[in-house]
Amino acid sequence: MAPAKWLMQFVDDGTISIDQLTEAEGMGISMGIATEDALVRLEYVPADRIMQGKSAAFGFKAVDLENMEIAHSAIECVPESVARENNCCPILFDGEKLTVAVTDPMNFELVEKLRFILNREIDLVMADKEQINTAVNRHYGQTETESVDSMLSEFTETQIDFTETEMNEAAAAQADEEKSPIVRLVNLIVTEAVNMRASDIHIEPFEDRIRIRYRIDGVLVERDSPPRRLLAAITSRIKVMGRIDIAEKRRPQDGRIKTRVGGKDLDLRVSVLPTNHGQAIVMRILDRDNIKIGIRNLGFSEENYRKFQTIIRRPNGIFLVTGPTGSGKTTTLYSALGELNRPDRKLITAEDPVEYMLPGINQCEVRHSIGLDFARIIRAMLRQAPNVILVGEIRDTETAEMAIQASLTGHLVFSTLHTNDAPGSITRLIDMGVQPFLVASSLMAVMAQRLVRVVCPKCGETCTPEQGELDLFDINPDQYPDANWRRGKGCKNCQHTGYRGRKAVFELMMMNSTLRDMAFRSEPAQNIRRQARLFGMKTLVEDAVEKAMEGITTLTEAYKLSSGGH
Repeated sequence: MAPAKWLMQFVDDGTISIDQLTEAEGMGISMGIATEDALVRLEYVPADRIMQGKSAAFGFKAVDLENMEIAHSAIECVPESVARENNCCPILFDGEKLTVAVTDPMNFELVEKLRFILNREIDLVMADKEQINTAVNRHYGQTETESVDSMLSEFTETQIDFTETEMNEAAAAQADEEKSPIVRLVNLIVTEAVNMRASDIHIEPFEDRIRIRYRIDGVLVERDSPPRRLLAAITSRIKVMGRIDIAEKRRPQDGRIKTRVGGKDLDLRVSVLPTNHGQAIVMRILDRDNIKIGIRNLGFSEENYRKFQTIIRRPNGIFLVTGPTGSGKTTTLYSALGELNRPDRKLITAEDPVEYMLPGINQCEVRHSIGLDFARIIRAMLRQAPNVILVGEIRDTETAEMAIQASLTGHLVFSTLHTNDAPGSITRLIDMGVQPFLVASSLMAVMAQRLVRVVCPKCGETCTPEQGELDLFDINPDQYPDANWRRGKGCKNCQHTGYRGRKAVFELMMMNSTLRDMAFRSEPAQNIRRQARLFGMKTLVEDAVEKAMEGITTLTEAYKLSSGGH
């Protein structure tokens, strides 16, 4: 999608360079999105500036839906299906003319379609895409009086009896899906979690209640507590959706649910764990849009971005990404694969389990029940003549040795390892039983990463850090006069946390002859770390502090890394 002429205003006023506009154009074409959306994703131009610029260029009024009261008469004029399918929201109806908020008022086809469907005179205003989605969810949810809270009060008032018998579970599984209150409740829990940008849904049984929590930006937020008597029905419904045996209650179980929420296809990875109060369920929400983020948006500094691009374009060698569970390792590696995924390259992955389906890439899933483990898949992969191999995780000596052999025979190998920092991965591989000379000759770089929360763009304001915070990181404000310290006050946009979204911080260690020599001699991790720092490696904490100075995150988030938090 070529950049529209009106986008040149941002080049003319110095907001972006012509190269950045060209980069956004290329990203728009490769991802199938508009150039202005690519500029926002690349964080070159804020969404509200795009909206103002478009509004000025085309002469349409821009509105802020977040703080606007929308008339009930307007909502009644447009069916929910029409609003969702066309990404529009009615905001005012004066008896003759209906005012509708849209993202692109120059889409004449949409205007004619709305006029035809609604049989009314349409007046268009502009609004942010995310605000339109939020407004539709909020106002159509109210008209249908359907929310998790209302559903739970319905259960509480009616006192439906759900006894924990096999017969009732089977009956609940076969109940009419449209009418069953439990089905609606589970669907609403999933929809609410997705709309709140949750990465996981936790359903935990206790003696007198069921606790439901969503993990949002890495922090668990407690939501509703359904009555204990609903546990069997909720568990059965989720198991039926995930094709899990509902009769089995004593063993841990896994499943996968494919669903559609707000026009997006989602995969939910379900884990069921028997506890002393019943079966606890965790659903990991896998949104394919998360891995289309692009390498530019991961959070690299300019220096680390250049190094990362060099690494993934090497013909052979091993590149390791390390960090705890949930630190974004998979997203980073999938972004790299997305960049390398071209018709002239063959890419194969071995994963446990396959989280995201990637078009154009051969993905194999580990199946321990039939002896199909990482090492066996890698052995078979090499006969498929790939250019790039992704090994989900190096867990044992055999997998590590097979991955190293693959890199030494001319393949580019990506993998993950659970270590706290980048230098520690060298000693971890040697401790696993891999020969030091193999580690030294095959490893080309190691990158440790964590996720830090990003200051909410809506309520973020300039602030001055407390002296105690500055002292923790030995920061002298006089040395950094250009630092842009920011903090979120808390608003509806960020659920009053002051943070919205997360960015990765990195510790990228490039191997060189000195570090290879140290690996060959099996030197301790702290010696390798000291040497890597001399060669210019920035630590996780230093990268986080730099992002705090740029106003992206806060020193509080950086402190979590320095104190060992994830």
